[in-house]
Amino acid sequence: VQLQASGGGLVQPGGSLRPSCAASGSIFSFNARAWHRQAPGKQRELVASFFGRGSTVYADSVKGRFAISRDGAKNTVYLQMNNLKPEDTAVYYCNLGIVSRYGSRESDYWGQGTEVTVSS
Repeated sequence: VQLQASGGGLVQPGGSLRPSCAASGSIFSFNARAWHRQAPGKQRELVASFFGRGSTVYADSVKGRFAISRDGAKNTVYLQMNNLKPEDTAVYYCNLGIVSRYGSRESDYWGQGTEVTVSS
């Protein structure tokens, strides 16, 4: 299984980005779990995640501005980021659960990270 993260970049404050993370390879089932981020000199933190039957939860700092979504047919998870602020600058990592074949356990996968820089 391979994960490909993309969609980061440099954006001005108030701008938008939509990082995505796509899984490919031997995939029986795909479970989009969450997005995390790590800013320079800080610990990795949870930004947004799914739980239960499609419910979502967000860090207080991004509520109302970010939205996590997924496309099971494409094995892809997205993070729509609006009204970006300089403090959103970080490397963003997707977290997925993937079952490679019928009967096997779900394994934990992390994307390689996509860098987001918010600056004027």
